[in-house]
Amino acid sequence: MSFLKKALAITRKDVLSELRTKEIIFSALVFTVLVIVTFNFAFSASQETTALVAPGILWVTFTFAGVLSLNRAFIPEKEENCLEGLMSSPVSREVIYVGKMLGSLLFMLIIEIIALPVFALLFNLPVFSAPLVTVTFLATVGFVAVGTLFSALAVNTKAREMVLPILFLPMVVPIIISAVKASGLALAGESWGALASWLQIIGAFDAIFLVVSFWVFAFVIEE
Repeated sequence: MSFLKKALAITRKDVLSELRTKEIIFSALVFTVLVIVTFNFAFSASQETTALVAPGILWVTFTFAGVLSLNRAFIPEKEENCLEGLMSSPVSREVIYVGKMLGSLLFMLIIEIIALPVFALLFNLPVFSAPLVTVTFLATVGFVAVGTLFSALAVNTKAREMVLPILFLPMVVPIIISAVKASGLALAGESWGALASWLQIIGAFDAIFLVVSFWVFAFVIEE
């Protein structure tokens, strides 16, 4: 069995488990909608104010919804004493990382696909433009790449729900800032050229941390 097929088998396991429990998607979606609705009432003074704060609202929502979902990436296996079985299975640690990362990426993309129409409806902004979709996807890839690594690190600690955001959020500040800036330009209808520098930063972050997380994961997952 190839590397990718093994990774997809782990992703499939996580998807089937989520379909049974609905812990990640449901809790993250409820949180996401509540945050968007709350911010809509807080910044409903004028369209100019809304357009100014909208990128920050969007990525604050995605960031904390992402932390909620990433927190559950390894906890089910840890709580059911299945993590050791996963690690002793005839696959490399890198396969486990890729499988878990693809599962987390899928969950986050589902959350974003549902959240964006709600955001567009409440804030009356063009969120379905190609630049904004591209920014969202690329930033989410980098976010999940780092988040999966730190989720594996936090799962072996006692206060895992608090450890993950404390360790993880400072690391993803560059990609969140870049995503906010690029999203602001995309919502304003700017050209691809105006977004190029921010997209380059996001792309560089993705490439660097995908490689680093891939190679470091084997050491992080060990207790």
